[in-house]
Amino acid sequence: MEITNIWYFLSALTLLSALMVVFAKNPIHSVLYLVFTFFCISGHYVLLNAQFLMAVNIIVYAGAIMVLFLFVIMMLDLRKNMPESKSSMVKLAGSVVAGTLLVILVAAFHKNSMPAPTAENTANFTSQTGMVENLGKVLYSEYLLPFELVSILFFVAMVGAVLLGKREAGERNF
Repeated sequence: MEITNIWYFLSALTLLSALMVVFAKNPIHSVLYLVFTFFCISGHYVLLNAQFLMAVNIIVYAGAIMVLFLFVIMMLDLRKNMPESKSSMVKLAGSVVAGTLLVILVAAFHKNSMPAPTAENTANFTSQTGMVENLGKVLYSEYLLPFELVSILFFVAMVGAVLLGKREAGERNF
């Protein structure tokens, strides 16, 4: 199979599974479709010769984040929190907004079409393009400040999660 055919196949699978995330009635099925979407995106990383990003995507997103999503969904009692049915006016407004967004996206993609990856497009990649050593050099030289800011953001999120988790019932700290 040629790389272009693999790219189109992975893209179709990614779009199909992403649509299934949105349209699945069961939230567990939706999370499983999202895991499959992450695996398809990891396949795109392999085609771009970014093996480290592929491994991180599988370990972090398809592994850890999806386990947390499943844990939260299973802790919720979704049967007692069923929303009341929407009125026809709300459904009509949602359809109009979705149609407008679709028209805008189609127009944007039509105007800015990107060519599929071919051997000529990927000729400037070397065998070391997506490797950890090169990624580390760029990350700790050009992007040091954003990298440190993201680490501070993660630290604040962890402290907030610990504070919310330690709060006792009936106690108001915030």
